Amino acid sequence: MTLALTVALLTAGAVYLFTRREMLRIILGFVLLGHAGNLVLFAAGGTDRRTEAFHPSADPSAMADPLPQAFVLTAIVIAFSITVFMLVLAVTGDKSDDTADIVEELDVEAESRSDGVRHTPRNTNNTTSSQERS
Repeated sequence: MTLALTVALLTAGAVYLFTRREMLRIILGFVLLGHAGNLVLFAAGGTDRRTEAFHPSADPSAMADPLPQAFVLTAIVIAFSITVFMLVLAVTGDKSDDTADIVEELDVEAESRSDGVRHTPRNTNNTTSSQERS
């Protein structure tokens, strides 16, 4: 039960971070999702009903299954490589990528239309708004 709740919390945190448009938050979301996947793979091995892998008096049918452990090790390596690749993309990416600012401007504009009150987006990168560019 605790493992299932931990996986659910990690997945929910990853989905929340994916909804943000900043690259670092997306990378952290992938890290959380990778940890949740590792816990799911580890739980697939049935850790609660198995004994030690190399115990002299252990019944061979009750020993721990090495396949989920190998899957988790492989998943850790894959998640690490994806994280490093995404960090490199974030560092070497184009500095004029203002997707987060454009999405925020569109959200503020939609909110202004819905409630009739003029809202202004916060200007994080000192860029001009899309209306001033036109």
